[in-house]
Amino acid sequence: MENEEPMTQTEGERPEAGATSGNTGGQQAGAAPGTELEERPLEEFSVEELAGFVREARAQAEEHWNRFLRLKAEMENFRRRSERELENAHKYGVERFAIELLGVRDSLEMGLNAMREASVDIGKLREGGELTLKLLGQVFEKFGIHEIDPGGKRFDPAYHEAVALQERVDVEPNTVLNVIQKGYTLNGRLIRPAMVIVSKGPAGGAQGGAGAG
Repeated sequence: MENEEPMTQTEGERPEAGATSGNTGGQQAGAAPGTELEERPLEEFSVEELAGFVREARAQAEEHWNRFLRLKAEMENFRRRSERELENAHKYGVERFAIELLGVRDSLEMGLNAMREASVDIGKLREGGELTLKLLGQVFEKFGIHEIDPGGKRFDPAYHEAVALQERVDVEPNTVLNVIQKGYTLNGRLIRPAMVIVSKGPAGGAQGGAGAG
């Protein structure tokens, strides 16, 4: 059997350069310009095509720049608004508390005016003072201010400050005997410790661990 020569295509049968299935050499439908630039050698593009790519790139760059400017303006407005709100918070943060205290001041003024009268009713003055103190306590409660009155309780250095030690045999060491000045907390945070006198064991025995001062 004679060897058969492989079939070869004639010039007429060969596909035209650049022709592909469904593509006549132009840009594929829906393909991005950047993708086409990557897939085709640069020398295959005409000047008009390259100029179109440049115009499109400039348009996209301008859009991104405008978007950046808008975002920058929004951030600047947010910063200014936050600074203004913070300044107002510092300036007027105690406004509600001050308004509540006005009622306490009014009550104190009425009590002082009553004391200046020729005939002073001690019972009414005492009643007015108690009402004023109660009103102040309600204001404190409303704003999270709570008193520390540890009389008879165990000394707690986190909330109490011992100003003196006193030997006692009838109570346990480190017991608060007297409260010289009440302490206060604001929403659980200590703003003033209670000033107290604390018991200690007799000399030569077990010593209290509070320590004065």
